Amino acid sequence: MFKDTLFLTTQKILPQAFLSRLAGRLANCENPAIKNKLISLAIKRFKIDLSDALIEDPKAYTSFNAFFTRRLKPQARPIDQNDHSIVSPADGKITQAGEITHGRLIQAKGKTFSLKALTANTHTADYTDFAVIYLSPSDYHRVHMPLDGQLTRMIYIPGKLFSVSELTAENIDDVFAKNERLICYFDTVIGEIAVIFVGAMLVAGIETAWHKLVAPNYYNKVTHFDYKDQNLHFNKGDEIGLFNFGSTIITLFPDHKVHWCNAMLGSTKMGEMIATQSFG
Repeated sequence: MFKDTLFLTTQKILPQAFLSRLAGRLANCENPAIKNKLISLAIKRFKIDLSDALIEDPKAYTSFNAFFTRRLKPQARPIDQNDHSIVSPADGKITQAGEITHGRLIQAKGKTFSLKALTANTHTADYTDFAVIYLSPSDYHRVHMPLDGQLTRMIYIPGKLFSVSELTAENIDDVFAKNERLICYFDTVIGEIAVIFVGAMLVAGIETAWHKLVAPNYYNKVTHFDYKDQNLHFNKGDEIGLFNFGSTIITLFPDHKVHWCNAMLGSTKMGEMIATQSFG
């Protein structure tokens, strides 16, 4: 209990942004002695399995970040082929999923947070369903499309950098709506969906396939990017971005257009079916 209290208190007083940016500089270091030591420590501490990695030799990575954002072997994550399936956009743990009630999403037992606050009131669709996927340091850290869609806009929202672990989610109010985040809006067959990258303590950056590095953004303001005329289409399972360390993905779906799979909470792999589309 004391250890948990210390962890939560420390997050509130530490210079979150400075430490995260410093971690980013260290993670990008290409000095062999430094990067090999960091990679070795991470593999041991987080029990990271490289058998699915495109590069299995940990010393072959140019930096810790290159290791952490490693690609996987072809077919390591098969994409569910059901025409109406919605798949997990990432490896991780689905901590919450279901309906958005009275404009609020479940954060943890006894805690909710506002949809308007999460999106900085930039959403236009009537979002009714959501899923929260926590990516631990041991997980694959690239993010993929849950269903076919065309990118229409992207919103960067500055914020705090609290940890997004279950302990933090259970104890710090509105943590997902407080942290730095990047919202990607896509037009799909079921309407507009949102894939939200939530930053966290020691997350050195968020990148997308079309913009590359978006966060950290050193301009402390909400930033809008318009892609309506650029025909940026992504198929289900296509890579759309990555985290430079562990964090959380939140997906939003409109108009009661999804049916969640039974027992879908818990561990998931990118490409696994987590819901089906509803056209009723």
